[in-house]
Amino acid sequence: MVNATKSYRSAMANDRGRMFEAMLLAGCRWYRKAGVAEIDKTPEPFRVSRKLGEGKFEGRFGHAAQPDFQGTLPGGISVIFEAKSTGSDRIQRSVLTQEQMDVLQRHHELGAIAFIAVELDMHMFTVPWPIWRDMRTWFGRKYITHNELKMFEVHYAYSRGVMFLGRVDRMQELRERNIWRE
Repeated sequence: MVNATKSYRSAMANDRGRMFEAMLLAGCRWYRKAGVAEIDKTPEPFRVSRKLGEGKFEGRFGHAAQPDFQGTLPGGISVIFEAKSTGSDRIQRSVLTQEQMDVLQRHHELGAIAFIAVELDMHMFTVPWPIWRDMRTWFGRKYITHNELKMFEVHYAYSRGVMFLGRVDRMQELRERNIWRE
């Protein structure tokens, strides 16, 4: 019974994550059509382990080190972000792998807009990378609650998807004012 419950929870978490990514992809399509940004989902690394013939094969997903989405804003500004979803009222810093954090940090140091798109119980947020990275400094612990995320909330529109770039101007402003430590 314990394994069935764990398996069910895992399946629900996977479905939640896929749904959030689909809403982000809808936002990417809307931004592309509006000429606001060109942002794509990073393909998952996949390795073919055995060819079965007739176009069929066996394979497995490799270790995902790259953040989920990368693209470009007007003026050549690079944007990169990871998407995370949970049914909880808080999200742990540790949901990102060290490799994902390293990639976000390197892009941030080169001037990219780097953030984590977060979905907590159907509320969406874009958390700037430096806030996520320095979570312990900002919040005194390595998780952020729904209430603390309110300043980063973005909206979902059925016809547009998640409007995840809604806080990018604020991220650029804080960076220019040197609010974030590099």
